[in-house]
Amino acid sequence: MFDDFFGNRAAVEALLQMIERERIPQTILLAGPEGIGKATLVRRFAARLLPQAGPIEQDDLSLPHNAGLIAEREKWPGERRVEAPLLFASHPDFLTFPPDGPLRQISIQQMRALKDRAPFRPMAGGRRVFLIDQVDRANEQAANSLLKTLEEPPEHLVLMLTAQNHYDLLPTIRSRAVPLHLARLSDDQMRAFALSRRLPDADRRLALAAGCPGLAVSVDLAAYELRREAMLALLESASGQTSFGDWARQSERVASARSEKLETYLQVLCVLLEDLLHLREGVAELRNPDIRARLEPLARRVSFHWLKTAADRTNELAGLLRRNIQKNIALDALVLELRAGS
Repeated sequence: MFDDFFGNRAAVEALLQMIERERIPQTILLAGPEGIGKATLVRRFAARLLPQAGPIEQDDLSLPHNAGLIAEREKWPGERRVEAPLLFASHPDFLTFPPDGPLRQISIQQMRALKDRAPFRPMAGGRRVFLIDQVDRANEQAANSLLKTLEEPPEHLVLMLTAQNHYDLLPTIRSRAVPLHLARLSDDQMRAFALSRRLPDADRRLALAAGCPGLAVSVDLAAYELRREAMLALLESASGQTSFGDWARQSERVASARSEKLETYLQVLCVLLEDLLHLREGVAELRNPDIRARLEPLARRVSFHWLKTAADRTNELAGLLRRNIQKNIALDALVLELRAGS
């Protein structure tokens, strides 16, 4: 089950040792960047732990039927999502609770559903495994509800949590979990992964993925290029290289793409800021090497302080995503603030 899991052998071995020694903590937290394989590793772990484990992989959120359901639920009214909390349970003893709704949050209704199902005995074998994927997206009410389950979990229940940054979790949640940290893969590991999956446009995918195999597989290059063009226009205007009117035209296009979330644009913006910093500091490798000629004059124009301010403001916007802010208004304000300091 673990043979074709790429990288992070220390975490894999730790989980294997838990199974072999039959000393499995009741709460395990896997932390690491997006696309590193946290949920995949949880499913592989559960497949070793539970009998008749074949259906577990059907709960992979990247599978078309699961991704389609999650996207469809974003259009539901909030009352309907409250009445039917999102969970996946292709295997009776393995449940997955992923972020739900347009704000992509773990809801209190989901954690109440978890609490209600926790006492049920396993259908086969001696354990049940619940995965709370991206638990760092739990709102305050959901986190407090989860904490009640963590304080007194049934003996048969293993709670698996994943998070990009475990410091975003309540300290009381972190203290009740055994942490395993997953790091980005090396260049050699990523090349081996791309070869094993026969990825098209492998060089571009690996550059953008920055050591995260899940991102190398899932990135939609055409959609990425459209977002990148918008965020390049933002940076060029924010630095004073072009006028605000040039950005305003791009902003209208961003606003009209209603299905595109602010979060996806901010992710691309962070990648571009990283490349600009690399160019300023003389680092040869870029995540967007195909637009080096466009990035170089921009990097010469801005200061380190400007880049830091841009990164700080981008992170602040990311922290406001759960408040459902309008993406074009937020990005317009970012451009204006950075232009004032350029």
